[in-house]
Amino acid sequence: MKERLKRADAPIQATWNLGVIFDSWEKWDAELKALKAELDSVTQYKGRLSDGPDALIGCLEALEAYQIRLNQAAAFSRLHLSEDGTNPDYQAKSAAMGDLGAEAAAAFSFVRSEILDIPDDQLERWMEESSGLASFRKSLSELLRARPYQLSAQTEEALAGLSEVLGAPQAIYSRSKLSDMTFAPVEDGEGHVHPVSFATFETDFELSADPTLRHHAYASFSSTLRQYRNTFAAVYATEVKKQVVLSRMRGYESVTHMLLQPQQATLGMYRAILDTIFQELAPHMRRYARLKQRVLGLPSMTYCDLKAPLDPAYSPPVSFEEAGKTVREALTVMGSEYAAIIDDMLDNRRIDYTDNIGKSTGAFCSSTFGLPSFILMTWSGSMRSAFTLAHELGHAGHLTLAARHQRQSNCRPTMYFIEAPSTMNELLLADHMRKQSEDSRFKRMVIQSLLNTYYHNFVTHLLEGEYQRRVYAAAEAGEAITATKLSGLMGKVLEEFWGDAVALDEDASLTWMRQPHYYRGLYPYTYAAGLTASTAVAAMIREEGQPAVDRWLTVLRAGGSLAPLELMKLAGVDMEDAAPIRKAVEYVGQLVTELEDLFE
Repeated sequence: MKERLKRADAPIQATWNLGVIFDSWEKWDAELKALKAELDSVTQYKGRLSDGPDALIGCLEALEAYQIRLNQAAAFSRLHLSEDGTNPDYQAKSAAMGDLGAEAAAAFSFVRSEILDIPDDQLERWMEESSGLASFRKSLSELLRARPYQLSAQTEEALAGLSEVLGAPQAIYSRSKLSDMTFAPVEDGEGHVHPVSFATFETDFELSADPTLRHHAYASFSSTLRQYRNTFAAVYATEVKKQVVLSRMRGYESVTHMLLQPQQATLGMYRAILDTIFQELAPHMRRYARLKQRVLGLPSMTYCDLKAPLDPAYSPPVSFEEAGKTVREALTVMGSEYAAIIDDMLDNRRIDYTDNIGKSTGAFCSSTFGLPSFILMTWSGSMRSAFTLAHELGHAGHLTLAARHQRQSNCRPTMYFIEAPSTMNELLLADHMRKQSEDSRFKRMVIQSLLNTYYHNFVTHLLEGEYQRRVYAAAEAGEAITATKLSGLMGKVLEEFWGDAVALDEDASLTWMRQPHYYRGLYPYTYAAGLTASTAVAAMIREEGQPAVDRWLTVLRAGGSLAPLELMKLAGVDMEDAAPIRKAVEYVGQLVTELEDLFE
């Protein structure tokens, strides 16, 4: 049996080089001490923000400068912990970082309170009179929108001081998943034994062409999940209760209203994504499930068969280097500046793609202002990994361009838009590959890869979003959030979406245990929002060529200087209208039909 590597044994070329942030932990320690000692660079302005625009500008600039350094130090410890969550030194460094973050948040809470004490007309006059203050207009305007929900200065300071405690559910979930959970090894169809981990199950075994390996891995994975279901339910229930209590303390109409506000998304935008895709995509995905059942000759389509490849005999392995070359070619349409960012990511060890014990699951791109982006993923050797690489490079390209053209406070757009640039790269990769060959088997592979993108965002994350909506509704109605309740809600969501096309077992309802996104507000549904926008823009690029690309690059450079609806309109997409959502769903339906025809 092949053993999973310890981090120290991982091949260096498959790991990232975090030395460009700090070249030693000693320098990181020194920076933490300096940051702790320099809290007064911001707190010196306490009680002075209403004095005039000069004091306010000075405070905002000092706060921004401090946050840049704080975020860079936090990135260093966070990325190390994500590469090996079992490392006790990394755990200790992360705790120290959390302590400083909480202390800074409490110390700086006066900024928000004092700004909200300045009358709107006076603040508006200052912004018109001072060019320095005008550059903070967007962040100040967003802050003013929260004025009705602001608590007393003392309460806000207390909540800020408790930020690490309030973030404990996510930390406990991540730590338990990475450090404590172990899975029984499994045999494949030829009797070979494989170790199972969160990462290998989700990036490899769940997509395996070997039905024996797929089912055995699913059973092993589910067995361990069941052992932790009550613990994870208690952790998630704490997160949900926290959000419900905070929304009531602040006077929001509902927890959903509170969580949507920082996204600058309305309840209508939220519901349109969930309702439209849930209802209108289901028939297409049921066709897709039935196609897989027929082509693979399965007696029934079970939940763990949904990601099985349609043509197992045509699944050439893809190395990281080969995928990087193809992704570079696909993204040349974005121009030389963007291409240079992609080259830097691929050539300078910005990507950690090895598998090792304790490594964080899934994939993410960490983009911190003033630093290169870093990507974490686990390479499976399949085409799916190539699309994941393109996706994460989309985040890197976007936020690198934004950082070059915006100040830190205007760099990052809200969560509602954040997945559009990443999914755009997946669509560009698919378009590039579809031009490479007329071979029917190759076409089928590319279409299935593209459907995997829509499955990930329009099914996996969309159903998580629908489930999340039901969890908050239950919590606000006073219902107990237990493992039984959570599994019941997830099971119902899956049943309503898949109908009789998929045989759902009891373990399918444990899907709620697999995602950290539930601890990041209303994040899951935004994947579908982003893919809806990128689907529309990708169609424009196919039809218009360079003018559509230029508009998209303008959007990327705008970062978070505009609200998400304005960003999408700048690209030519009106997300206040349900039409782009329906067109995206129709496009998925067309892909399923094309795949059905290719298998006739």
